[in-house]
Amino acid sequence: MEFELSWLLMGLPLAFGLGWLASRLDLRQWRADSRRSPKAYFKGLNYLLNEQQDQAIDAFIEAVQNDPDTTELHFALGNLFRRRGEYNRAVRVHEHLLSRADLTRADRDRAQHALALDFLKAGLLDRAEDALRRLDATPFEAQARLALLSIYERAHDWPQAMAVAKRMQQAQQGDFSTRIAHYLCEQALALVQRGDHGGARALFEQAHASAPQAPRPLLELARQHQRQGQPRAALQQLQQLVASAPAAAPLAAALLADCASATGQQPQVLAQLRTLYEAAPSLDLLDAIVALEKQDAEQAAQAPQWYVRHLQHEPSLVAATRWLAQERLAHEEYHPQIQRALDNAAKPLTRYRCAACGFEARQHFWQCPGCQTWDSYPARRVEEL
Repeated sequence: MEFELSWLLMGLPLAFGLGWLASRLDLRQWRADSRRSPKAYFKGLNYLLNEQQDQAIDAFIEAVQNDPDTTELHFALGNLFRRRGEYNRAVRVHEHLLSRADLTRADRDRAQHALALDFLKAGLLDRAEDALRRLDATPFEAQARLALLSIYERAHDWPQAMAVAKRMQQAQQGDFSTRIAHYLCEQALALVQRGDHGGARALFEQAHASAPQAPRPLLELARQHQRQGQPRAALQQLQQLVASAPAAAPLAAALLADCASATGQQPQVLAQLRTLYEAAPSLDLLDAIVALEKQDAEQAAQAPQWYVRHLQHEPSLVAATRWLAQERLAHEEYHPQIQRALDNAAKPLTRYRCAACGFEARQHFWQCPGCQTWDSYPARRVEEL
């Protein structure tokens, strides 16, 4: 018994010493690891600030290996992969985060949002849609809905886009009434191509009810009436458009002139066009005025002089070209060549230009083909901007 007790008394200090030594070794290892991790992290930040993304990625990978439980390092690494276009690696990082059982709810939502952005940037719209839908009832819900709206617009899935826009409007995330009107107009135009004019007109009317201040539904309704041989109804819609949105009058000017000729209301419409032109001169209004005056035998000879009046206020190459096209020159044999040269020079000036991205087009678009922005094309030509 005394022998066992002596051994026990001798073993206690030895066990204490070994435990103390082990703790010191663990502490030193922990300190070394903690020193390496921030050092690699700050090294990565320094590379980022110096636009050295390859070195930054290597530094962040080293930091993640030293401390695999640090979520912020994973987010930094995943976002950096996405910025470089390495979407597969970004997806793996964020999917690894989502697979962790110890991830907090806030970090899980953040990782889900980052994963959705990875899919969106990679063009995997079906997977992006699924990832975005998982963000309902999270702090990223508003951003996810905007991204879903963009996906449905790119896919021309107008019913789905309209459903998302209505939910956002109900959640008071903005006024989407004009955009909903655009979606309805797009669906109506698809019905027109299929020959369903009645269904198209019903959707145009619904679009006007959704956004009474928007010019497009009234303009599309007028075109629909004209397609169905109802110029008087078309003229009524156009006059309502001019009264509610005079800035959009240039888009309706040519159709106004056609409807006036078809209904025999040239004098009234001509007076209206002159009033609009005096308030805000426009090349499209000018062309409509000249077209109507040419139909009057007494005014036909003086109609081209409207282009000269325009030149007195605006140094317009387009107006000069159109005036010259209707004039007789001393050397008539040179007129076609001169006219062709001027037409080529003036052609770029008759385009429309997106106010958001600068994309130019020969026709007016309600949604820019370049940047997908709605209502970014002014109703005026490039020369008038």
